[in-house]
Amino acid sequence: MTGEDHQEPAVGQADADGAPEALASSGVPVRRGTDRDAVGATVPRWVAAPADTEGCAAVAAAASREGLALVPRGAGTKIGWGAPPRRCDAVVDLSALNRVDHAAGDLVVEAGSGTPMEDLASVLGASGQRLPVDPVVPGSTVGGVVATGLSGPGRMLYGPVRDLILGMTVVRADGVASSSGGRVVKNVAGYDLGKLHTGALGTLGIITSVTFRLRPVPPAARFVSARADSPARARELAASVLRSHTAPTAIEIDRPAGGAVTVHVLLEGPEDGIRARVEEVSALLPGASVSKDLPDGWGTLPSGPGDTLLKLTTPPSRLPDVLDAVAGAAPDAGPLPVRGSAGSGVLYGALPSATDPASAVRAVASLRARVEAATGGHGSLTVLDAPPAVHAAGLDPWGTVPGLPLMRSIKQNLDPDGVLSPGRFAGGI
Repeated sequence: MTGEDHQEPAVGQADADGAPEALASSGVPVRRGTDRDAVGATVPRWVAAPADTEGCAAVAAAASREGLALVPRGAGTKIGWGAPPRRCDAVVDLSALNRVDHAAGDLVVEAGSGTPMEDLASVLGASGQRLPVDPVVPGSTVGGVVATGLSGPGRMLYGPVRDLILGMTVVRADGVASSSGGRVVKNVAGYDLGKLHTGALGTLGIITSVTFRLRPVPPAARFVSARADSPARARELAASVLRSHTAPTAIEIDRPAGGAVTVHVLLEGPEDGIRARVEEVSALLPGASVSKDLPDGWGTLPSGPGDTLLKLTTPPSRLPDVLDAVAGAAPDAGPLPVRGSAGSGVLYGALPSATDPASAVRAVASLRARVEAATGGHGSLTVLDAPPAVHAAGLDPWGTVPGLPLMRSIKQNLDPDGVLSPGRFAGGI
């Protein structure tokens, strides 16, 4: 919590409906919610701040007895992502779950969900190791990255964040703590908690710790960048690098609103071998420049405060069609900025904050239809974040969701009373 949050008085007695007394029975500090604690447009009545998994379990058990809806929160950098919750009686502030247990010899780390990603990177870097997950949103915590399933450029080589998880501890809606996996590449029988809770936005449980596999920090890195005069040409350049033997870590494209497309290739490895790989990639990208420094915007989202943030997925071969679709989908907003992976086909775009809410809803529907048509039904568009006014105008963040009946069945099994982040995920889960 921030210093200002600490100035909020703790709640010491029950209000008319008895909710604070129920939470206070957990033995965890509880205070009144403020506008700064809002989840979307919903201000919680209470904020509970457990110090560990046991405290989280006590809060969840107390809330379950009273039917209180809980929303977990780390640093709050992505607290508005997904759909607005139907209700939020209390936020569970996980910022005190900030610990790192690093087994450097095993290339494994267990981190509390409230651990800032920057702090984790600093601890691992001291041993020449890293978690190959890009800090896409500055200030994110371990739990926030996992709960949103957010992966950056490195997912092309290392896979998405869920593939790096060896184990996880989660508190269920009834207050029972469950764990799976551990410091070996093997999970116990039953649910794979890592894959189940990654990207679930806290609707299935409260993540309290995550165990990851690690990688050594590469001795050297180079970025090779080149402009492309069209989306089709950008795809040709990216495909030529993928067909080569240069083993790139990432191939990103960046197209500012109305601007040209730039292709960026990241190469990592031993210093004595990277020079030849850089020369080969440079030969494939006419007019390329080479740098040791991160290109502007690398691994970040092309959105600002109040923008409607879009995630687009596409087979890499359909990349030009999707870029063309984005260019003409929102006539009221003009050309949209797009940034993301040409290698894995995960892109991000944004509708500017000045877009009228009704126009934003129409633009999302139009773009979703265009992406699905351009990819033959193999692509998708979801809205990661949007202002409350856009949601209120009738936004559908998800579109058609394959497997929704199975998702609802899992939700019913793990949270039968629907008290964990209710409504934030697809289909009102």
